[in-house]
Amino acid sequence: MTRTRARAVVLLASMMSVCGCAVGPNYKRPKVDTPAVYRGLTPEEAGKPDTKSFAEQKWWDVFQDEQLKDLIRTALQQNYDLRRAGARILQARAALGITRADQFPTISADASALNERAARQKFIPAVETNTNRVGLDFNWELDFWGSFRRATEAARANFVASEWGRREIATELVANVASAYFRLRALDLQLEITRRTLASRQDSLRLTRILADGGSTSLLDVRQAEQLVFTAGSEVPSLEQQIEQQENFISVLLGNNPAPVPRGRALTDQPHAPIVPAGLPSSLLQRRPDIRQAEQQLIAANAQIGVARSLYFPQIALTANSGYQSSALTSLFTGPAGFWTFGSTLAQPIFTAGKLRSNVRLAQAQQQEAVLSYQETIQGAFRDVSDGLIAYRKTQEFREQQQLLVNSAQDAARLSHMRYSGGVASYLEVLTNETNYFSAELNLVQAQLNELLALVELYRGLGGGWDQ
Repeated sequence: MTRTRARAVVLLASMMSVCGCAVGPNYKRPKVDTPAVYRGLTPEEAGKPDTKSFAEQKWWDVFQDEQLKDLIRTALQQNYDLRRAGARILQARAALGITRADQFPTISADASALNERAARQKFIPAVETNTNRVGLDFNWELDFWGSFRRATEAARANFVASEWGRREIATELVANVASAYFRLRALDLQLEITRRTLASRQDSLRLTRILADGGSTSLLDVRQAEQLVFTAGSEVPSLEQQIEQQENFISVLLGNNPAPVPRGRALTDQPHAPIVPAGLPSSLLQRRPDIRQAEQQLIAANAQIGVARSLYFPQIALTANSGYQSSALTSLFTGPAGFWTFGSTLAQPIFTAGKLRSNVRLAQAQQQEAVLSYQETIQGAFRDVSDGLIAYRKTQEFREQQQLLVNSAQDAARLSHMRYSGGVASYLEVLTNETNYFSAELNLVQAQLNELLALVELYRGLGGGWDQ
C-alpha cells in the first residue's frame, strides 16, 4: 500500500511538471517600421520592385574569378574567426544540454563495504562489525512554474544565435576576401601602368638628352623630363610594398602564414552586372544573419524574465532511495536486507530584501536592451542596403566619367608630344599633360576598384555569402 502511494505521488508529480504553467511573457516579435522599397533605387526600379534578391545568388555565382573562388573556399575552411565561431556553437549546444537536463530527475547508484572494529574498553569488549550496502538515489526538482523550461528556451535561443553568428562571420569573411583580392588586383594594375609609364618616360628622357647634346633643346627640358621619370619611378617601390602587404593580409584571412597569393582575372576582366535586384525590404529580416542573431538573443532575454519570476514561487523536490544493506555479503540481496525511503520538500522564499524583485527588474531591463539592439540592427541593415545601392550606381557613373577623362588626357599627352617635336610648345606642356594622363590612369583603376567594392558591400548588405 505504501509503495502504491509512492508510485502515485511520482506519477502525479510527473503530470504536474508537464502540465504546470510557465511564468513569464511568451515571445512576440517587436513591431518594425519596414519601408516599402529601399532608398537608393532608381524611380524605374522602385516602381517595379523585384521580389528576388541579389543575395539569393551563391557567392561562387557572384564571383567568377576561379582563383578568388579558391581563396574564399580556403578561408571558409581555415579562417580562425570562423573556426572560433564553430567552437562557440559547440559550447552553446553543450550549455543547452546542461540546462535541459535540469527538467529531468537524477538517479545515482552507490555501493559501500565497511569493516569496523571498536577498541576494547574497561567494561565493554572489543566489537567488530561489517556493513555492506548497495542502493539507488532518486532526486527530482519539479518544474511546476516553468523555471527550467524557460531556462531551456533561453539556452536554445542562444544556441541558434551562435549558429547565426557563425553565418554572419561567414558573410563578412566572403566579403573581406573578395574586397582584399580586388584591392590586390587594383595594385597590380597600378604597378603595371606605372612600369609602362616609367619605361615610356625613360625613352623620352634619352631622346631629350640627345637633343640637348646636339643643341636642339635646353637643359631645362632635360630636367623636366627627369622629373617625369623620377615621379613614376618613386611610385614603383611604394606599390610593390602595398602589394606584398596586401598579400600578407589575404594570407592571414585564409588562416595561413604570409605568402604570395595566386592571381586570376585582371581587375578590368571581373564580370559584374550593371544592375542588381535588391528584393523586398521585408525579406531582409529573414535573410540577414545579424538580424536573425539579434532576434534569437532577444528571445533568450525574454525567456530569462520567466526564470526570474519563477523564483517567487515554491520550489518542490522529490527524493527517494532504496537498496539493500546487510552485514554479510551472502545475505545482501535477500528480502529482509531491503530498505527504501521516499519524501518531498517544499521551499518558499519569505524574505530576500528585494533580491527577487531586483532580479526580475534586471531581466526586464536586459530584455528591453535586446529589443533596442534588434531594432537598431534592422535599421542598420536597411542603411547598409541603401548605401550599397547608391554607391554601386554612383561608382559606375564616376568610372564612366573617369574613362572619358583618361581618353582625353591620353590624347592631350599625344598632342603635346607632337607640338614639342614640331617646336611649337615647350617641354613644360609635355610635363603637364603627361602628369595629368598618369594621374588619370591611376584614378581610373581606383574607380574600377570602387565599383567592384560597392558590389561586394551591396552583396554583404543584402545578406549574401553565408550559403555554403
